[in-house]
Amino acid sequence: MQNRIGQSFDWNRMRAFLATAEEGSLSGAARHLGLTQPTLGRQVAALEEELGLTLFQRTTRAMQLTDAGRGLLNEARNMGEAATRIALMAQGRAQSLDGVIKVTASDMMSAYVLPDIMMRLRSMAPNLRVDVVAANDIRDILKREADIAIRHVRPEQPDLIARLVKDATGHLYASKDYIAARGAPETVEDLLDHDFISFGDDARFIEALGMQGIHVTSAHMRAGSTSGVTNWELLRRGFGILPMSDDIAAQFTDVVRVLPDRPAITFPVWLVTHRELHTSRRIRLAFDLIADMLAER
Repeated sequence: MQNRIGQSFDWNRMRAFLATAEEGSLSGAARHLGLTQPTLGRQVAALEEELGLTLFQRTTRAMQLTDAGRGLLNEARNMGEAATRIALMAQGRAQSLDGVIKVTASDMMSAYVLPDIMMRLRSMAPNLRVDVVAANDIRDILKREADIAIRHVRPEQPDLIARLVKDATGHLYASKDYIAARGAPETVEDLLDHDFISFGDDARFIEALGMQGIHVTSAHMRAGSTSGVTNWELLRRGFGILPMSDDIAAQFTDVVRVLPDRPAITFPVWLVTHRELHTSRRIRLAFDLIADMLAER
Protein backbone atom coordinates (compact mmCIF):
# COMPACT_ATOMS: atom_id res chain seq x y z
CA MET A 1 0.00 0.00 0.00
CA GLN A 2 2.81 2.38 0.88
CA ASN A 3 4.31 2.09 -2.62
CA ARG A 4 1.01 2.90 -4.26
CA ILE A 5 0.56 5.94 -2.03
CA GLY A 6 4.03 7.16 -2.83
CA GLN A 7 3.58 6.75 -6.58
CA SER A 8 0.44 8.89 -6.76
CA PHE A 9 -0.54 11.14 -3.87
CA ASP A 10 -3.44 13.58 -3.74
CA TRP A 11 -3.63 15.16 -0.30
CA ASN A 12 -7.22 16.37 -0.83
CA ARG A 13 -8.35 12.76 -1.29
CA MET A 14 -6.34 11.59 1.69
CA ARG A 15 -7.73 14.44 3.79
CA ALA A 16 -11.27 13.43 2.76
CA PHE A 17 -10.52 9.84 3.78
CA LEU A 18 -9.06 10.90 7.14
CA ALA A 19 -12.00 13.19 7.99
CA THR A 20 -14.53 10.51 7.02
CA ALA A 21 -12.74 7.91 9.14
CA GLU A 22 -12.61 10.23 12.17
CA GLU A 23 -16.15 11.63 11.83
CA GLY A 24 -17.75 8.28 10.91
CA SER A 25 -19.94 9.69 8.15
CA LEU A 26 -19.71 11.67 4.93
CA SER A 27 -22.01 14.36 6.28
CA GLY A 28 -19.89 14.88 9.41
CA ALA A 29 -16.66 14.91 7.40
CA ALA A 30 -18.13 17.39 4.91
CA ARG A 31 -19.09 19.78 7.73
CA HIS A 32 -15.65 19.42 9.30
CA LEU A 33 -13.85 20.27 6.05
CA GLY A 34 -16.32 22.86 4.81
CA LEU A 35 -17.16 20.85 1.67
CA THR A 36 -20.39 19.58 0.19
CA GLN A 37 -21.18 15.95 0.88
CA PRO A 38 -21.16 14.95 -2.84
CA THR A 39 -17.73 16.56 -3.33
CA LEU A 40 -16.28 14.76 -0.35
CA GLY A 41 -17.87 11.46 -1.44
CA ARG A 42 -16.26 11.78 -4.87
CA GLN A 43 -12.85 12.36 -3.28
CA VAL A 44 -13.17 9.24 -1.13
CA ALA A 45 -14.35 7.17 -4.11
CA ALA A 46 -11.47 8.50 -6.24
CA LEU A 47 -8.95 7.48 -3.57
CA GLU A 48 -10.43 3.97 -3.42
CA GLU A 49 -10.23 3.69 -7.20
CA GLU A 50 -6.67 5.05 -7.23
CA LEU A 51 -5.51 2.53 -4.63
CA GLY A 52 -7.67 -0.33 -5.89
CA LEU A 53 -9.01 -0.84 -2.36
CA THR A 54 -12.35 -0.65 -0.60
CA LEU A 55 -11.71 1.60 2.37
CA PHE A 56 -15.24 1.87 3.79
CA GLN A 57 -18.29 -0.29 4.23
CA ARG A 58 -21.20 2.03 3.52
CA THR A 59 -24.40 1.84 5.57
CA THR A 60 -27.41 4.12 5.59
CA ARG A 61 -26.06 6.13 8.54
CA ALA A 62 -22.33 5.54 8.80
CA MET A 63 -19.08 4.81 7.02
CA GLN A 64 -17.25 1.92 8.67
CA LEU A 65 -13.58 1.26 7.93
CA THR A 66 -12.66 -2.00 6.24
CA ASP A 67 -9.44 -3.83 7.15
CA ALA A 68 -7.73 -1.98 4.29
CA GLY A 69 -9.11 1.33 5.57
CA ARG A 70 -7.83 0.66 9.09
CA GLY A 71 -4.43 -0.17 7.63
CA LEU A 72 -4.34 3.17 5.81
CA LEU A 73 -5.59 5.27 8.74
CA ASN A 74 -2.31 5.58 10.65
CA GLU A 75 -0.41 6.50 7.50
CA ALA A 76 -3.03 9.14 6.69
CA ARG A 77 -2.75 10.61 10.18
CA ASN A 78 1.03 10.77 9.93
CA MET A 79 0.75 12.51 6.56
CA GLY A 80 -1.77 15.00 7.98
CA GLU A 81 0.48 15.85 10.92
CA ALA A 82 3.46 16.30 8.60
CA ALA A 83 1.48 18.51 6.21
CA THR A 84 0.29 20.64 9.13
CA ARG A 85 3.82 21.06 10.50
CA ILE A 86 5.14 22.10 7.08
CA ALA A 87 2.33 24.62 6.59
CA LEU A 88 2.86 26.06 10.07
CA MET A 89 6.60 26.45 9.53
CA ALA A 90 6.05 28.12 6.16
CA GLN A 91 3.44 30.52 7.50
CA GLY A 92 5.51 31.22 10.60
CA ARG A 93 8.40 32.42 8.43
CA ALA A 94 6.21 34.64 6.25
CA GLN A 95 7.05 38.29 6.85
CA SER A 96 4.57 39.90 4.46
CA LEU A 97 1.44 41.67 5.65
CA ASP A 98 -0.80 40.22 2.98
CA GLY A 99 -2.51 36.84 2.69
CA VAL A 100 -5.24 35.40 4.90
CA ILE A 101 -5.49 34.73 8.61
CA LYS A 102 -8.38 33.02 10.41
CA VAL A 103 -9.62 34.19 13.80
CA THR A 104 -12.14 32.13 15.74
CA ALA A 105 -14.37 33.40 18.53
CA SER A 106 -17.90 32.91 19.83
CA ASP A 107 -20.65 34.13 17.54
CA MET A 108 -21.42 37.02 19.91
CA MET A 109 -17.83 38.22 19.98
CA SER A 110 -17.54 37.66 16.22
CA ALA A 111 -20.59 39.82 15.60
CA TYR A 112 -20.18 42.61 18.16
CA VAL A 113 -16.46 42.83 19.05
CA LEU A 114 -14.27 41.65 16.18
CA PRO A 115 -15.58 44.03 13.45
CA ASP A 116 -14.07 47.09 15.19
CA ILE A 117 -10.77 45.26 15.59
CA MET A 118 -10.82 44.18 11.94
CA MET A 119 -11.34 47.78 10.80
CA ARG A 120 -8.31 48.90 12.81
CA LEU A 121 -6.30 46.01 11.39
CA ARG A 122 -7.34 46.92 7.84
CA SER A 123 -5.97 50.44 8.31
CA MET A 124 -2.63 48.96 9.41
CA ALA A 125 -2.41 46.15 6.84
CA PRO A 126 -4.83 46.91 3.96
CA ASN A 127 -3.78 43.83 1.96
CA LEU A 128 -4.37 41.41 4.80
CA ARG A 129 -7.62 39.44 4.74
CA VAL A 130 -9.13 38.30 8.03
CA ASP A 131 -11.67 35.47 7.97
CA VAL A 132 -13.75 35.12 11.13
CA VAL A 133 -14.76 31.62 12.20
CA ALA A 134 -17.81 32.30 14.37
CA ALA A 135 -18.22 29.19 16.51
CA ASN A 136 -19.27 28.50 20.07
CA ASP A 137 -17.24 25.30 20.19
CA ILE A 138 -13.46 25.29 20.58
CA ARG A 139 -11.78 25.21 17.18
CA ASP A 140 -8.42 23.46 17.00
CA ILE A 141 -5.46 25.66 16.16
CA LEU A 142 -3.20 22.60 16.01
CA LYS A 143 -5.28 21.33 13.06
CA ARG A 144 -5.21 24.73 11.30
CA GLU A 145 -8.91 25.36 11.81
CA ALA A 146 -7.86 28.82 12.98
CA ASP A 147 -4.67 30.87 13.35
CA ILE A 148 -5.81 32.88 16.37
CA ALA A 149 -8.50 31.93 18.88
CA ILE A 150 -10.30 33.92 21.57
CA ARG A 151 -11.18 31.55 24.37
CA HIS A 152 -12.44 31.62 27.95
CA VAL A 153 -10.37 28.60 29.02
CA ARG A 154 -6.58 28.41 28.98
CA PRO A 155 -5.40 25.72 26.53
CA GLU A 156 -3.22 22.90 27.80
CA GLN A 157 -1.26 22.04 24.65
CA PRO A 158 2.47 22.92 24.92
CA ASP A 159 2.67 24.01 21.25
CA LEU A 160 0.22 26.84 21.85
CA ILE A 161 0.96 30.36 23.09
CA ALA A 162 -1.76 31.85 25.29
CA ARG A 163 -2.02 35.37 26.64
CA LEU A 164 -4.50 36.32 29.36
CA VAL A 165 -5.94 39.55 27.95
CA LYS A 166 -8.25 40.44 30.83
CA ASP A 167 -10.89 39.21 33.23
CA ALA A 168 -14.16 40.31 31.65
CA THR A 169 -17.40 40.95 33.52
CA GLY A 170 -21.02 40.08 32.85
CA HIS A 171 -24.45 40.52 34.41
CA LEU A 172 -28.01 39.45 33.84
CA TYR A 173 -29.85 41.50 31.20
CA ALA A 174 -33.38 41.86 29.86
CA SER A 175 -35.07 44.12 27.36
CA LYS A 176 -36.70 47.34 28.52
CA ASP A 177 -39.99 46.06 27.10
CA TYR A 178 -39.75 42.86 29.14
CA ILE A 179 -39.08 44.79 32.36
CA ALA A 180 -41.94 47.19 31.59
CA ALA A 181 -44.30 44.22 31.15
CA ARG A 182 -43.09 41.97 33.98
CA GLY A 183 -41.53 44.37 36.45
CA ALA A 184 -37.93 44.62 37.61
CA PRO A 185 -36.83 41.93 40.09
CA GLU A 186 -35.38 43.42 43.26
CA THR A 187 -33.94 40.25 44.83
CA VAL A 188 -32.54 36.95 43.65
CA GLU A 189 -35.72 35.29 44.93
CA ASP A 190 -37.76 37.55 42.62
CA LEU A 191 -36.00 35.93 39.64
CA LEU A 192 -38.05 32.79 40.25
CA ASP A 193 -41.07 34.70 38.92
CA HIS A 194 -39.34 35.47 35.63
CA ASP A 195 -38.49 33.77 32.34
CA PHE A 196 -34.98 32.88 31.22
CA ILE A 197 -33.39 32.21 27.84
CA SER A 198 -31.27 29.06 27.69
CA PHE A 199 -28.01 28.56 25.81
CA GLY A 200 -29.26 25.23 24.44
CA ASP A 201 -28.10 22.84 27.17
CA ASP A 202 -30.58 23.49 29.97
CA ALA A 203 -28.78 21.32 32.53
CA ARG A 204 -25.42 23.09 32.12
CA PHE A 205 -27.08 26.51 31.99
CA ILE A 206 -29.06 25.84 35.17
CA GLU A 207 -25.89 24.57 36.87
CA ALA A 208 -23.99 27.72 35.85
CA LEU A 209 -26.74 29.95 37.21
CA GLY A 210 -26.80 27.88 40.40
CA MET A 211 -23.12 28.65 40.93
CA GLN A 212 -24.15 32.33 40.95
CA GLY A 213 -26.79 31.65 43.60
CA ILE A 214 -29.66 31.73 41.09
CA HIS A 215 -31.62 28.49 41.49
CA VAL A 216 -34.00 28.19 38.57
CA THR A 217 -35.39 25.08 36.87
CA SER A 218 -36.09 24.01 33.32
CA ALA A 219 -39.61 25.40 33.76
CA HIS A 220 -38.08 28.90 33.77
CA MET A 221 -36.50 28.32 30.33
CA ARG A 222 -39.10 29.72 27.94
CA ALA A 223 -36.83 30.01 24.87
CA GLY A 224 -33.26 29.25 23.88
CA SER A 225 -30.70 28.46 21.22
CA THR A 226 -27.13 27.23 20.87
CA SER A 227 -26.50 30.51 19.00
CA GLY A 228 -25.53 33.42 21.22
CA VAL A 229 -26.64 35.95 18.57
CA THR A 230 -30.06 34.30 18.36
CA ASN A 231 -30.41 34.32 22.14
CA TRP A 232 -29.49 37.99 22.26
CA GLU A 233 -32.17 38.81 19.70
CA LEU A 234 -34.68 36.75 21.69
CA LEU A 235 -33.76 38.83 24.74
CA ARG A 236 -34.23 42.08 22.82
CA ARG A 237 -37.67 40.88 21.70
CA GLY A 238 -38.71 40.34 25.33
CA PHE A 239 -38.48 36.57 25.75
CA GLY A 240 -36.70 36.71 29.10
CA ILE A 241 -33.49 37.21 31.06
CA LEU A 242 -30.00 36.21 29.91
CA PRO A 243 -26.44 36.63 31.25
CA MET A 244 -24.24 38.64 28.90
CA SER A 245 -20.83 40.26 28.73
CA ASP A 246 -21.06 43.87 29.91
CA ASP A 247 -19.03 45.29 27.04
CA ILE A 248 -21.39 43.74 24.47
CA ALA A 249 -24.56 44.69 26.34
CA ALA A 250 -23.33 48.29 26.59
CA GLN A 251 -23.70 48.62 22.82
CA PHE A 252 -27.50 48.31 23.03
CA THR A 253 -29.84 50.98 24.35
CA ASP A 254 -32.93 48.73 24.45
CA VAL A 255 -31.63 46.44 27.24
CA VAL A 256 -31.15 46.98 30.98
CA ARG A 257 -29.10 45.24 33.63
CA VAL A 258 -31.12 43.04 35.98
CA LEU A 259 -30.20 43.26 39.69
CA PRO A 260 -27.49 45.82 38.86
CA ASP A 261 -26.08 45.85 42.39
CA ARG A 262 -25.21 42.15 42.38
CA PRO A 263 -21.48 41.33 42.00
CA ALA A 264 -20.41 40.83 38.41
CA ILE A 265 -19.89 37.43 36.84
CA THR A 266 -16.20 37.32 35.87
CA PHE A 267 -14.58 35.17 33.20
CA PRO A 268 -11.09 35.16 31.63
CA VAL A 269 -10.40 36.12 28.03
CA TRP A 270 -7.46 34.23 26.54
CA LEU A 271 -5.88 34.91 23.18
CA VAL A 272 -4.26 31.83 21.65
CA THR A 273 -2.05 31.06 18.67
CA HIS A 274 0.38 28.35 17.62
CA ARG A 275 4.02 28.77 18.66
CA GLU A 276 5.19 28.62 15.01
CA LEU A 277 2.61 31.16 13.86
CA HIS A 278 3.72 33.65 16.48
CA THR A 279 6.89 34.26 14.44
CA SER A 280 4.82 35.34 11.41
CA ARG A 281 4.70 39.10 11.03
CA ARG A 282 1.03 39.18 10.02
CA ILE A 283 -0.01 36.79 12.79
CA ARG A 284 1.98 38.75 15.35
CA LEU A 285 0.43 42.04 14.18
CA ALA A 286 -3.11 40.67 14.42
CA PHE A 287 -2.43 38.89 17.71
CA ASP A 288 -1.04 42.00 19.41
CA LEU A 289 -3.74 44.29 18.03
CA ILE A 290 -6.56 41.97 19.13
CA ALA A 291 -4.99 41.70 22.60
CA ASP A 292 -4.63 45.48 22.94
CA MET A 293 -8.15 46.27 21.73
CA LEU A 294 -9.78 43.58 23.86
CA ALA A 295 -7.92 44.89 26.90
CA GLU A 296 -9.15 48.43 26.18
CA ARG A 297 -12.83 47.46 26.02
